[in-house]
Amino acid sequence: MDILSVLGLVFGLTAILLGQFLEGGHADTLVNGPAMLIVFGGTVGAVMLQSPMTVFLRALRIVAWAFVPPKLDAAATIQKIVGWSNIARKEGLLGLESIEEDEDNPFARKGLQLLIDGSEPEAIRQILDVDIGTREEFDLAAARVYESMGGYSPTIGIIGAVMGLIHVMGNLSDPSRLGSGIAVAFVATIYGVGAANLLFLPLANKLRNVVHDETRYRDMIVEGVASIAEGENPRNIETKLLGYLR
Repeated sequence: MDILSVLGLVFGLTAILLGQFLEGGHADTLVNGPAMLIVFGGTVGAVMLQSPMTVFLRALRIVAWAFVPPKLDAAATIQKIVGWSNIARKEGLLGLESIEEDEDNPFARKGLQLLIDGSEPEAIRQILDVDIGTREEFDLAAARVYESMGGYSPTIGIIGAVMGLIHVMGNLSDPSRLGSGIAVAFVATIYGVGAANLLFLPLANKLRNVVHDETRYRDMIVEGVASIAEGENPRNIETKLLGYLR
């Protein structure tokens, strides 16, 4: 669980609601179903229009990463790779076959398969780099879905406000309803701007960070597997891979 993401979301919402209370307002004045439907429905519709189906579905799947990122234990993986290197030096590359069968990380297993097959180090790097680049590009495109939401929602919020004002203007004959009507109209603007800056844009940036972390983790595995193929000393491999740790 990424505690900072949870605290950030809670702290941001609490600060706004507390400020509203200190100004003498009430939380229920910020609740408006039609405005919510206009802003969030319009925003989702806009990104559905611009996004390929696979990217949009991927964005829905990875949104949880902002709060529960994938577990990437780089230190443990380094020790695992050093262990592979020791086995390869003592038993040869074919000694890694049993290790490959038990490996639960698909990317690492693919690297081990290439290693066992006797692929050249440069070929291993090229094949795995294609995998890394494709995955990173796909996940970054999914993160940009939320960045696009952050761009659309303020404008759609303004649309909601204008629609509300049009409704207010139709009731000019009843001055007692003008004040509350105008207030409700601007709730849509609050939804649009608030959702963009408290939710969508932070989500996009957090997801990009998670994707970059995963890419660096995979780069480390590639370097470790290629180093084994080059016959490097296990101690040198460990020293090199430790450079990937923050």
